[in-house]
Formats: sequence, structure tokens, C-alpha cells
Amino acid sequence: MIANGKNLFRFIGQHCILNRLAKAHLNKTTSLLPLQSNSLTIGPPAREFSDDRSGLKILPDYLYNIDDVINEYNMGHTSDWYSKALEYNLKKGKHYRQMLTVLSYEYLMKHQGLEIENTKLAHILGWCVELFQAAIVICDDIMDGSTSRRGQLCWYKLPEVGITALNDAIIFENSIYVLLRQYFRNAECYLDLMELFNEITLITACGQNMDMLGSRMPVKSFTMEMYRNVAITKTAYYSFYLPFALAMHLAGIKNPETFKMAKCILLEMGYLYQVQNDVLDCFGNPKITGKIGTDIEENKCSWLAVECLRQANEEQQRTLVDCYGKKDPKMVKCVKDLYQTLQLPKLYADYEDKTCNQILTMTKEASEHLPEELILQILKKIFKRKE
Repeated sequence: MIANGKNLFRFIGQHCILNRLAKAHLNKTTSLLPLQSNSLTIGPPAREFSDDRSGLKILPDYLYNIDDVINEYNMGHTSDWYSKALEYNLKKGKHYRQMLTVLSYEYLMKHQGLEIENTKLAHILGWCVELFQAAIVICDDIMDGSTSRRGQLCWYKLPEVGITALNDAIIFENSIYVLLRQYFRNAECYLDLMELFNEITLITACGQNMDMLGSRMPVKSFTMEMYRNVAITKTAYYSFYLPFALAMHLAGIKNPETFKMAKCILLEMGYLYQVQNDVLDCFGNPKITGKIGTDIEENKCSWLAVECLRQANEEQQRTLVDCYGKKDPKMVKCVKDLYQTLQLPKLYADYEDKTCNQILTMTKEASEHLPEELILQILKKIFKRKE
């Protein structure tokens, strides 16, 4: 847990070390394999990701349990509102992080030669991550001025909700600790789980802060180092490392080296995931992604903007400076046309192939500590994704 300034600086130092380790892997001159979506098949796994959301059937139990705490303080109206907010913000999600937590636990137990006996607890941890994601998304949508999420209006955009959504995000986040206390209080890993959620909450909030502060800067000041720091802290930690680390604690893994290797690989995967988000924000189909991208209008330090600065000549850079961060649809189109002229979609496709191959290399090197087939399952899930 990052409890004071010294620990925070220590974390920043560790983060920089991990960045250098990842970059060292990505800069290796290895012969890249032609990576296709179907080349990531790994044989019969213990279990695969799927779009089956049957795990949602156990959520009502958690709702009732949290309601009991709320009702203890005679807040019946809050209980009804919480249930409505939860169903609106969680039911339409892909529940990727929940599935990742459960899948990781099962693979990690199998890798250690242990019997899988706490699947229900893994599901609960997975839903804790989904609660965290819901809280982050609510705040992110408000800060970005977004209008849609998962094919429906953002929660705060509903007339009866408005800015009350910020309070709902606080309730969601604190519901995590209700579940942890109810189901893990007597578990050996209880303190580790609590500290992990506290640490990732702070890291993610700092990442969100850097993202918002960056959007106030001139586009020409954007750098890849700045972008990478935002992407890792804002997205990679909670989307990839958190579910995996929770599963590791539940599986009884104690070796710090195993955690370090997992973090290095999963943060690199999470970085790729954020780059994909940026590309989908600009070029994705809203009917598939479920949201209308606003990175250009909001002057976000995106992968596309940074690469545009890298590839553009002086005249093209002037065009980007003149049009980026403007809400005028004509200027937004001008930026998108510039991206196309510079062939940034193709540059991204090449980057994705190279990065996936490098992650495969990192995974093989860590196969003694981590189940290789699990990492490949995660990579397969995000490779060439459209949503």
C-alpha cells in the first residue's frame, strides 16, 4: 500500500524500472513471427474467455449483502438507488476484468498443481474489479464530457442522475471493501487484497489526473514518454495487473519475482490495450464500440496525436496545431484526414503485430513462474479487437 510520500516516490521509481525492462524487451532485434489472430491458439486450455455472462447470476447476492449494510443505517432510498445504479452501469459491460480474475485464478492453481477450490471467491474478487471499473468509468465520462457508453447514455447524462453520479462512483468503490470484509476477513490474503486495491486506486487516480492535466497542454508538447506514463497508470494497472494480482494472492503465491514478472508483462499488455482504445476512439465503429470518441475534441494526449507529431512535416504539424482540441466537426475531420494521410492506421497495425510478438517472447522467458497458456489467452482476447 502507498501510504506516504516516501512510498509513493518508491513506487514511481519501481514503475520507471519496469518501463525500462519492458522497453528493453521491445527493443530486442528478434525475428518477428507473422502474428495472425488464429496463430494464438494454444491447445486445450483449462478454460477460455467467452462472452457468456452467467457469472452475473451471483451478483444479486452481493447486492443484497451490500443493501444490508446500507439498511443498517436506515437509508432505504439509497439502497434502491444503489441497485438501480449498479444494474445500469454493470449489466451491459463485457465483464472482461471479472472473467480475467477467475481465469487467472484457475490457471495459477493448475500451474502449481493445486486443486481449484475457491472459484466463488475468485468470482467475488472479479466483481470487485468490475465495481472499481464502474466507478472509474463514471468519473471518466464526466471529466471527458462523454455522451454514450456501452451503447447507452452515460449514467451522469440521465436527467434524474446528473452530477449525483460522482457520489455513486464513491459508493461503488467503497462497496468493494464491504465485499472484501464479508468474504475475505479471515483469509490469509485479506490484508494483501485490501492494500492492492488501495494502491491501484491511487495509481489510477494519479493516471486520470495526468490525463486531464495533459489535455490542457498544447498538442505540440505531447511526447511518447508522457503518453506511456498516462496509459500505464490510468489503464494498464487496474485493467490487467489488478485482476491477475488478485488471483495470485488468492492462489497463495508469495514469490516477489513472480509478481514482478507478471507486472512487467501485464503492464505492457495494458499499454497495448490503451493504444487500441485510442485507435478505436478515432476510427472505431460506434455501433460496435458502444461510444462516440472525443479524444480529438478533448485535446487528449493520444497515441495517434504523438505519432502524428513524429511522422508529420512542418506544414502537417501546423495543421494539427490549428485543428486539434477543437470541437468543430470540420476540424475534427481535418485531424482524422491527416492521420489517414500519414497512414497511422497501418503504422498502428504494424506496431500491434510487433508488440504482440515481443509479449510472446517475454511470456516464454517467464514460463517457469507464470502459466504461459494463460498469458496467451489474455493476448488472444485483445489482439485485433474491434470494441
